[in-house]
Amino acid sequence: MKLSTRGRYAVTAMCDIALHHDKGPVSLSEIAERQGISLSYLEQLFTSLRDRGLVKSTRGPGGGYSLAVGSEEIAIADVIDAVDESLDTTRCGGSADCQDHQRCLTHDLWENLSHQIRNYLSGISLAQAVSNAHVLEVSNRQDYRMDRMEIV
Repeated sequence: MKLSTRGRYAVTAMCDIALHHDKGPVSLSEIAERQGISLSYLEQLFTSLRDRGLVKSTRGPGGGYSLAVGSEEIAIADVIDAVDESLDTTRCGGSADCQDHQRCLTHDLWENLSHQIRNYLSGISLAQAVSNAHVLEVSNRQDYRMDRMEIV
């Protein structure tokens, strides 16, 4: 199983908002710059995230996106689900018709792995994800770089 860029970028962008929420709404262009993600790609992702009630938008100068609920209430699995990302590790998409329209030899193994991944990501909130010391270090480095770019 490989999580696509859709799921990875959605989680990254949501972490960025969680880290910068104290400064008000976060613009997608700021996220794009800090995280190296295409602005047009972020716009697509945020339509889904807004539709799922994970973020809310503010229009006008100083506008952008903020979390619709507290970061401790948003599980990483919720973000991945919002952008229609699959956490399924089976070859058949869970339908158990992996080999000649029947269950393959290792179907249960991969299905159990899928459940473990879902449980793991359901048990980690956005708040927990961004409280990691390494995450905070990276965020501080990104903010420093952005501040330096504004000065120049």
